[in-house]
Amino acid sequence: MDVKRLAGGNPQIPKGEGDAPVQAWIAGLEGWKQDQARALDALVAATLPGVRKAVKWNSPLYGVEGQGWFLGLHALTRCLKLAFFRGASLDPVPPVGARDPAVRYVHIAQGAALDEAQLARWISQAARLPGWTPGAKP
Repeated sequence: MDVKRLAGGNPQIPKGEGDAPVQAWIAGLEGWKQDQARALDALVAATLPGVRKAVKWNSPLYGVEGQGWFLGLHALTRCLKLAFFRGASLDPVPPVGARDPAVRYVHIAQGAALDEAQLARWISQAARLPGWTPGAKP
C-alpha cells in the first residue's frame, strides 16, 4: 500500500466515518505497529459491538453514537498512543498524563504485551462516560 506517512509513521488517511477508513489507517502502518493496531481495533470492536469508528486528524477515533468519542489512537515513532479522552475518570486511571487533566494515555511500545483485560475494562468504562466532541467545552 502506497501511503504518505507523517511523523512517527502515522499514516495520512482522508477523514471518514465508519470501519473502512480505520482499516485503511491500520493498513498504512508498518510492522509491529500494524499488528498492535489491528489487535487494539479488534479488542474495541469485541468489547463494544456496534462501536462508532472514524478517522479524523489522521487518527482513528472510537465512540458511542450520540455521546462523542471516548478513545483515539495515534502512531508515534516508538509507540502507539491510546488517548482516553475522559481517562482521569477511569478506575484505575491510565498511566500517562496529558496537558488536559481529563485525558490519560496508554503507550504501547514494540514487543509490549497488550493487557487486554485491563484495556477492555477501560474501554467499557470510557464508553459509559460522556465522550469528547470537537469544539465542545468540557
